[in-house]
Amino acid sequence: MLTNNHQIVDYDRVLDEKFGKEGSPRRIKAEEDALSFYSGQILHDARKEAKVTQAELAKRINSTKSYISKVENGTITPSVGAFYRIIHALGLRVEVVKPVY
Repeated sequence: MLTNNHQIVDYDRVLDEKFGKEGSPRRIKAEEDALSFYSGQILHDARKEAKVTQAELAKRINSTKSYISKVENGTITPSVGAFYRIIHALGLRVEVVKPVY
């Protein structure tokens, strides 16, 4: 059973049915789109918290308001360089750490 009273009980099966099996081109695309959207939301929230407008952020990274909007909406994924420029312009940093097991 996929759902029980509108609660998903088998996420993998739902994703398989909607986007194809794990590793399939359609599933990979869906996962990439989801990550772009999620990353955009994180940047949007960080920008709002910093009280910076899209126009001001765009100016800080020598880009356009439209570009910032597309990044925040997950329509496009910024290059690594652009991502770091955005992070830096918002006064943030990226930290890469090894997980502890």
